[in-house]
Amino acid sequence: MFASVALFSLMDILVKLTTNSYPVGEVTFFRGFFGLLPIFFLIPKKKIFTFFKTKKTKLHLLRAFAGSFALISTFIAIKHLPLAEVVSISFAAPVFVTIFSILYLKEKVGFKRWFAVISGLIGVLIITKPGTALFNIYSIFPLFYCIGFSIVTVSIKKLSKTEPDYLIAFYFTILLIFISIFFLFFEDWRLPNLKDFIFLSLVGICGSIANLFMTSAYRIAEASLITPLKYLSIISAVVAGYYIFNEIPSVITLIGSMLIVFSSFIIFMREKIKNKKIIPLRQN
Repeated sequence: MFASVALFSLMDILVKLTTNSYPVGEVTFFRGFFGLLPIFFLIPKKKIFTFFKTKKTKLHLLRAFAGSFALISTFIAIKHLPLAEVVSISFAAPVFVTIFSILYLKEKVGFKRWFAVISGLIGVLIITKPGTALFNIYSIFPLFYCIGFSIVTVSIKKLSKTEPDYLIAFYFTILLIFISIFFLFFEDWRLPNLKDFIFLSLVGICGSIANLFMTSAYRIAEASLITPLKYLSIISAVVAGYYIFNEIPSVITLIGSMLIVFSSFIIFMREKIKNKKIIPLRQN
């Protein structure tokens, strides 16, 4: 899990560096194209020509569209907002997953999880500051990520019963590539120099491997031991923001972040007590 956190954090830094010079659609294309490489190493040799066959095409498409929506929203947010703010708001994703579970899976939620949901939403409001002069319109994009993530989580809960991880990741990545190419008609893509090409390629490789490491960690270790490590990404975002991008998080942002972390941790503990599948804190 530590490797997953480190790679996701590195990907976020690389996205912020590259989106300063390249359009979000182009960065997304590299995330998809080079993200395919680690996936192919997981496909069994005997299935190399048939691995893509599935009876759940519609559900794969739903997961892929929602995942692409979430990832592109994250990249837009990283481009325009302080890194710590983006990462902090994205930790509210389990709050939105809980809301979607109530609406679409008809799950019953007790007082503690309702308290966690309300606390998380208050944390989001504190950070985004809607209705004030300090509100940044790009603050809605991490919320778009949370919504997309919620759909992804619900979809994966159903897909993972019969579909292997590499197949779920493959369809998501392929669709992400096609969607990013669509951006070509609206953005001014340009040929990267060697250094930027390496950075852009690493966005894809780091993101894909981070997802695979996260999946493996949840399969082989106790979720109660590894999930708290995900909160290290907030610390890394603050440190990277300060030393690389000269971003200093405000006291209000830190307070909102603590509320969001508190709420997502309560939801995580309730999932564990009920012996339900733990909600990962990131999937992109």
